[in-house]
Amino acid sequence: MIIRYERNGKVKHGWMVEAENKVRVIEGDIYKVKAAKPIMTGLELPLDEIVLKSPCTPSKVVGIGLNYRDRAEEMGIQPPAEPAIAVKPSAAPAGPGEPIVFPGRPHSLHFEGGLAVVIKKEARHITAEEADEYILGFTCAVEVAGGERQQHDGHQTESEEADSFCALGPAIAAKLDYEDLRIVTRVNGEVRQDSSTRQMIFPIPRLLEAVSSVMTLLPGDVILTGTPAGAGELHPGDEISVTVEGIGTLTTRVTVGKA
Repeated sequence: MIIRYERNGKVKHGWMVEAENKVRVIEGDIYKVKAAKPIMTGLELPLDEIVLKSPCTPSKVVGIGLNYRDRAEEMGIQPPAEPAIAVKPSAAPAGPGEPIVFPGRPHSLHFEGGLAVVIKKEARHITAEEADEYILGFTCAVEVAGGERQQHDGHQTESEEADSFCALGPAIAAKLDYEDLRIVTRVNGEVRQDSSTRQMIFPIPRLLEAVSSVMTLLPGDVILTGTPAGAGELHPGDEISVTVEGIGTLTTRVTVGKA
């Protein structure tokens, strides 16, 4: 799996071999946009010598509104006819073990765990049938929103003044059968979400088609594919983790202070 890590003050990409407790160093651009194409250097590092960072640095994070049938049933509303798309603030996502920091104390906090898609190459007006060609891989996502939740046209959204942040990681699974992946979210060790991507209202290829019809997706951009039933309240200091089958577990903590 692809990781982004820091060692001796330098940030690079690597290929994590978790079973062997090591990472193989990658040099060059993993998105193949720049002249230097990615190569395996042959250098290997122990995992305990590196610090995992967010696996990508997106130019934008695109959120999808209500996209799980079990979530719609929980909320007592009809599934939407089309994907609800929202662009999140462009601040860099937190990585594994890094806190999500709110600069001020919000009225309330809400969490959503889910699966994120990482874009491989520029995408505009692509079809669902072409979508897999534009996907670099998948990672775990935690979205935490501050401010009052509102419900509009069957979609759950944040109020306009709310801040919204996310964490991504621990790695990007480059090849994954994403149609039926178990997703489990825990808050302070308690299971709060336990579902599967088979509950998605709009499958991932349809999401890429919809998003690319209204904006250009760039290499490294992220699409948050929605959240299943169980998303809810969070408090400063809570630890939240999301485990996605085939990827691993992302853990973060919510704090309030100076970002």
